[in-house]
Amino acid sequence: MDEAIRKADILVEALSWIRQFHGRYVVIKLGGSTLDETEAVRRFLTDVIFLSSVGMKPVLVHGGGKAITQAMAAQGIEPRFVEGRRYTDERTLEIVANVLAKEICGNLVEEIRRQQAEAVGLSYLSRNCLIGRKLTLPGPNGRPIDLGQVGEVVDIDRRPIDEAVAKGIIPVIPSVALDATGAKLNVNADTAAAAVARHLGAEKLVFLSDVPGIYRDRKDPSTLISHLPASLCRSLIVEGVIDAGMVPKVEAALEALAAGVRKVHVVDAAMPHALLLEFYSDRGVGTEIVP
Repeated sequence: MDEAIRKADILVEALSWIRQFHGRYVVIKLGGSTLDETEAVRRFLTDVIFLSSVGMKPVLVHGGGKAITQAMAAQGIEPRFVEGRRYTDERTLEIVANVLAKEICGNLVEEIRRQQAEAVGLSYLSRNCLIGRKLTLPGPNGRPIDLGQVGEVVDIDRRPIDEAVAKGIIPVIPSVALDATGAKLNVNADTAAAAVARHLGAEKLVFLSDVPGIYRDRKDPSTLISHLPASLCRSLIVEGVIDAGMVPKVEAALEALAAGVRKVHVVDAAMPHALLLEFYSDRGVGTEIVP
């Protein structure tokens, strides 16, 4: 009986948050090493189904860098990186598109359906919603650095997303965009998720990470920053507290917040029910970045 009462108390604690977020979009970015952990992905998707079941509107955006690298190696192609970004020629682009839109997206949709919920992949293979343009980087001599078929998301077609969630269907969006001519572009999944969140006016943008959040000292778990105002993020980047792969996430977070997204969360994908603990408890488990 004590255990039953404890569970009821947890539900009551979550009730106010469930009411607050009912009917709101939440965009969740999944990728990196997380996709290699089958059980972690299953648990995460269970949480996403829970969000949908209690009235939130979850939208998944995913990358898959490791799987792309493995697929390229299987075809004897050596990855080439320019300024930290994967150079994408035509042959690489087809591998990227196939891995993301067919394999990974298909597997995520299949697992959601296996758990008795509905999902749909939204990409160039079905109904595209990421609209992009080719991306170049400024070079040291003032001439742009070409990245091949790499792009950035400049707009979205939100109709397929709205139509899906209106029917209780969870949209799954791989990070492949189409430009004005219909050509495919390889886009960064962090910035793609931020763009989707901006254009949907999402309540929350969530980055699933391989760490619990942002630390002042990564060697000291007690220094996890649970609440981080956007105004402090730039200085933490300059100080090197936020570095490496966390920088593009935080940069994307700041753009999303500036466009009206209410909160950005960085949570540990390996922690069971991290999404639910972050959203529906009085004390979160990751880092929330706020305006």
